[in-house]
Amino acid sequence: MNITRENVDAVNAVVKVDIAKEDYSDKVEKILTDYRKTANIPGFRKGHVPMGMVKKQYGKAVLVDEVNKLLQEALNKYLTEEKLDVLAQPLPKKQDEIDWDADNFSFEFELGLAPEFEVNLKGKKAITQYNIVADNKMIDEQIERLQKKYGKLISQDTVEKNSEVTGTFTNEEKEINNTVTLFLDKFKSKSTAKLFVGAKVGDVITLKTKGLYENELDLTRVLNISAEEAKDLDIEVLFTITEVNKRELAELNQELFDKLFGKDEITSEAELKARIKEDAENQFVQQADQKFLNDVTEYLIENTKFDLPAEFLTKWMQAASEEEIDEEKAKEQYEKSEKSLRCQLIEGKIAKEHNIEVSVVDLKNHAQDMIKAQMAQFGQPNPSEKELDDIARRILSNTEEARRISEQLVSQKLLAVYKENANIKVKEVTYEKFVKEVYGDK
Repeated sequence: MNITRENVDAVNAVVKVDIAKEDYSDKVEKILTDYRKTANIPGFRKGHVPMGMVKKQYGKAVLVDEVNKLLQEALNKYLTEEKLDVLAQPLPKKQDEIDWDADNFSFEFELGLAPEFEVNLKGKKAITQYNIVADNKMIDEQIERLQKKYGKLISQDTVEKNSEVTGTFTNEEKEINNTVTLFLDKFKSKSTAKLFVGAKVGDVITLKTKGLYENELDLTRVLNISAEEAKDLDIEVLFTITEVNKRELAELNQELFDKLFGKDEITSEAELKARIKEDAENQFVQQADQKFLNDVTEYLIENTKFDLPAEFLTKWMQAASEEEIDEEKAKEQYEKSEKSLRCQLIEGKIAKEHNIEVSVVDLKNHAQDMIKAQMAQFGQPNPSEKELDDIARRILSNTEEARRISEQLVSQKLLAVYKENANIKVKEVTYEKFVKEVYGDK
């Protein structure tokens, strides 16, 4: 057997595999001999069928099968030994119909090679790393929400600006009939809230659904309809008031502190504000990190230039597709996936250069950390090691879940590399300003 490679260019190559008779003849002969021992052919006793008849009936199929096995084994071994970094799988080149009556065979395969390139993390333009802080306004609003949550409801005769108004939305034509509690400051327009002020139990208020809320999800909630039904809904609905209450804020005292954080964990308003600030900013870190990771990734894709075997990958996508697609469709699929492929190659190179790996121990520890955080949310802050081990084992036995956790860990390790090596400017902002800068006014 002889294997040769011709490099077409930096990212394309053709491998030729020559298979001679001596490479496969012994295997084919052995299989046919075994067939002869077990073949059931009318007119002959088992084991006494003439070899010529066995070869005539089975020889061609056995030959094809063995040559194909030999071909795949040789090709895989060659790629491994030559340490070729290939993209996708080798594609057999189109050739004239194979003469299986010949002794020697030649096969050619197209290869798409991973490009050689350098990654420069320190670009001229600095990438913003946001440090999101909780300002006094946010802390005060959170404290007020907690006071409302643990406060008392006091019944009212008439609706005031800060009242909680319970009632039923109805519309016969759309079969809407849903009881809900409304907060007047949630309406998109202040003029809508004014319709309620001064109203009493039993009063009926007519509202237009169009523009009632800033977010259509709020409309789906109060009317109990689907998102599809809420989209562009423009009808009148009636709201019949059945209850009016005022929320008396809970006092900022030790009783409230203990309810929120456990006995004597917090003992003053100053400590409460510090704790709320700390918890909020810990949550902001994840959002800031994700933004930074996205920005570095975009920068690397934009500024790391290399060629890809586009024509080869397009043909491979066409050949590998589960459903038959034409060349134009395959090209469209390639163009959609090219950015993702570039990202994978860049991240793979960075991971290799910085020895980023995910071990079984890493997976287990990360899974256990996730489990502990979730259990703490449900009031189980101290699970036993056996509980953690059992749950982690179940999670990681799911291949898809294990892959997802592994990708999370790689992202975390890449993030650490970027923070250490990229050209960064740190920008401290409030959460409100962060949202405006990153997502625009919403």
